[in-house]
Amino acid sequence: MPMPSTPPSRRWRLPALLVLLAAVLAGCASGPPRSGSSAPSADRDGVEANPPTDLARVPDAEPKLEPIRSGGPNKPYAVLGRDYTPITQDAPFTERGLASWYGRKFHGRRTASGEVYNMYAMTAAHPTLPIPSYARVRNPANGREVVLRINDRGPFHPGRIVDLSYTAALKLDLLRGVGAVELQRITFDDIRTGAWRREGEPLRLAEASTAVTPLPVVAAVAPAAVEPQTTATPPETTASAAPATPLADTNPVADGPAARAYTRPARGFWVQLGAFSQRDGAEGFHKRVSNEADWLAPLLAVFSDASVFRLQAGPYPSRDEARGVAERVRVALQLVPVIVERR
Repeated sequence: MPMPSTPPSRRWRLPALLVLLAAVLAGCASGPPRSGSSAPSADRDGVEANPPTDLARVPDAEPKLEPIRSGGPNKPYAVLGRDYTPITQDAPFTERGLASWYGRKFHGRRTASGEVYNMYAMTAAHPTLPIPSYARVRNPANGREVVLRINDRGPFHPGRIVDLSYTAALKLDLLRGVGAVELQRITFDDIRTGAWRREGEPLRLAEASTAVTPLPVVAAVAPAAVEPQTTATPPETTASAAPATPLADTNPVADGPAARAYTRPARGFWVQLGAFSQRDGAEGFHKRVSNEADWLAPLLAVFSDASVFRLQAGPYPSRDEARGVAERVRVALQLVPVIVERR
């Protein structure tokens, strides 16, 4: 006996149900990744097909004194209904939270600083840290640390505090997804004194040296003159990094910045603007220079060296960079600065 045929109205139901079930399963698989569980989806972000080799050997960012920009990327802004007020002062800053990373989707595009984003450089984005500035980021899960240059804004997800470049995430072993980190800003004082550098951390080529030549004692002026004496010092000289008696820090005053002295000046090239026999002379000249050249103010420091108080700007990683600053100082302030190398 022939079997009854399936009514036409029901023939499509089983295939349609199978198609619907497959669509539901596919939708679950292609949904957004859960926070903290996976890296950016390859079709939206991620790594290029053939990334450079040996990225783990890319050196960390080398902190240098860069004045905090006014306005621009450091002015208040709003994203996704939330207001952000960037930090515009040179102040310590520590933070704990989640780190993410961003890759090829933004590679080659402009960052908030105006610089081009390079996913293979040691940079990061932060919602409120000054642009530009430097920070040390640590992965507490494995103890790895990196030093990064902050040149972009983001991330804008709850709980996330920093967006790392691809290489930074690689070195911290965070490419698999969002992970907990500890962040600490590197201040101007940290850079001036070299305190940001970990014990045993290798020096850059511009700093590596073992020769030490004593710094000549410069003829100093009387306190009332507050004029630098630079003619007695050779245009370029080399100094030991160990100074004599340090000055005590002074509090900022309303009409200008206060001079500071440091016990351990960082290695590198410094532009010396003057040398004084009295602390008052150095402080007075520090205030005058800061008022006349505000771009130079964050770079200035006073060192006590063999009973001579020296006003210097720096450090700079290369002699050529220090020469450029010295020339700008000469034109702007009608001074004859000298370059001192501290090793």
